[in-house]
Amino acid sequence: MAPTLRGPVGTLLLVLSFGTGALAQSKQVWPESSTFVKLTDNTRFYFLMTTVKEERESTEGEVGPNFDFYLKPLRKVNRLALFRLDESKARFLMIRVGYRYVFPYGGDSSDEHRGVVEATARYPLTHGVLVSDRNRMDLRSIGGAFSWRYRNRLTVERNFSIRRFKFTPYCRGEIYYDSRHDKVSRTALIGGSSFPITRHFEFESYFEHQNDSGGSSNRTVNALGMVANLYF
Repeated sequence: MAPTLRGPVGTLLLVLSFGTGALAQSKQVWPESSTFVKLTDNTRFYFLMTTVKEERESTEGEVGPNFDFYLKPLRKVNRLALFRLDESKARFLMIRVGYRYVFPYGGDSSDEHRGVVEATARYPLTHGVLVSDRNRMDLRSIGGAFSWRYRNRLTVERNFSIRRFKFTPYCRGEIYYDSRHDKVSRTALIGGSSFPITRHFEFESYFEHQNDSGGSSNRTVNALGMVANLYF
């Protein structure tokens, strides 16, 4: 059965209406490092390193290279966009192709080899508000078994400047459709902000609430994410 979702509207409706009767809860911390290297005016290289910490112990790691391709710069760029370090936010469309290696720290979980293909469209609104609609396909090999997962994420953000202090708060909603379960198996609500520190470094922090119904019982995850974004 194919997912019957309708872009960002479907994302918000499913995230807000998803059942919250989870039986298990988990509190996690997600440290992450993202390095972006500009190759040409329309391409860049992106390398991701992240881990999951639960009860002060690392439970999972993820690393992988990616290539980003840009199309058509946005015409409506607000005056505060000058301090955006992420060049993709000034483009109408970005295509990403990448690979991720996901590995557990102990336990009975299997390693995962994941191919990533995604497209992110940007929609500038009035008053400097930027809306992003990301559609992503994960091609997964977990313990040798193939599956796929579709993810749709809607982001609303805006740049602010208070004298020399600049920041970009955002809110997101995301849904995950997993072929292993033949249904939307996870939803997430995210709120956070990025803070440009220098011309090449940006710090980002966010809180994410997940509802996961893909296993034998529902599970809720509350996570604090901390990201070091490097741009060259």
